[in-house]
Amino acid sequence: MPPKHPQLPSRRRAMMQVAAGALLLGSWLRPIPALAATNLATVPIGRMDLPWWRKRFEASLQQVRHSRAQLVWLGDSITQNWERNGPQPWADYQPIWQREYERYDALNFGFIGDTTSSVLWRLDHGQVAGLSPKVLILLIGANNLGRPHWGAHLTVPGIEAVVDKVHQLLPDTQVLLLGVLPSRRSAWISEQTLKINAALAARYAHSKRVTFMDVGHVLLDAQGKPDPNLYLEGHEPRQTVLLHPDAQGMERIAQAITPTLDRLMQQAR
Repeated sequence: MPPKHPQLPSRRRAMMQVAAGALLLGSWLRPIPALAATNLATVPIGRMDLPWWRKRFEASLQQVRHSRAQLVWLGDSITQNWERNGPQPWADYQPIWQREYERYDALNFGFIGDTTSSVLWRLDHGQVAGLSPKVLILLIGANNLGRPHWGAHLTVPGIEAVVDKVHQLLPDTQVLLLGVLPSRRSAWISEQTLKINAALAARYAHSKRVTFMDVGHVLLDAQGKPDPNLYLEGHEPRQTVLLHPDAQGMERIAQAITPTLDRLMQQAR
């Protein structure tokens, strides 16, 4: 049983602490270089101060102890949504999960609101301890571009840090890295999403342990824009933000990655 870990500073508190090192405390002082240069997207930051998050994390540790998973999905709310079911067909994800992933005894480690730093903390604190899945599907980065406002130059190293940590903890596991999905939030976020995916495609183009796939095109309409009919928010009246693929959108993603996932599973035998 993993030891209990003391509650770490919240993400906001940790960000404030690091940022404080870069403040000018007087005209004769300069920012401390080591702190000023810290990329928080690569720093493990827990969210144990949130009761629901702590409860979900502790439950995930229990899942790990009794699991023989061949597949792990790791990410944020987009991944957590695989657990949703009905009654509306566009919000009924479970039939797709059961059809596509139940045969792999798959685990869903998606947490609403998580950034790369949150995922790093989870990995550091036993999220995959004792597991040996054949494949881990990683979908993370969307929340880096939200409230933290970490652009591509910060988020790409954050995603790379997660991949490196997965390799450290699961040396025999293949990583299927999905690109940040298209959203309708701001022009800046759309621009950063393209930069992140281009950088990741180049970074892992020749990797033997990481397969990068940008499957965002399956969520676009004929004009190349996010299709409201494929997003949860698109089913709400007067909604301007599109972020979370609905069940149909996630089914399209599942179908797009199935050939690659099957190949990676076969290679791992």
